[in-house]
Amino acid sequence: MGRTRRHTCLVCGRVFPEGQGIVVSRAGIELHFHSKTCLTRFFKLFIERIEEREFKRVVRELVRELEEARKARARAKVI
Repeated sequence: MGRTRRHTCLVCGRVFPEGQGIVVSRAGIELHFHSKTCLTRFFKLFIERIEEREFKRVVRELVRELEEARKARARAKVI
């Protein structure tokens, strides 16, 4: 039997087994969070530090995309 991989939360340092917690992978970087609270704490710091122009562009695109998806779901419920 193989050993279960364990991860360490980037924010609080808690160790947790693979399959639990939240793992975000992007651009060759893997971030491990043991809970949504730790992910939220990281995300808050991240958005405070990201360059403002890039932040605005990405947020506007994402808001538009999520609003369109929400409207599409609402139309599908009516049918």
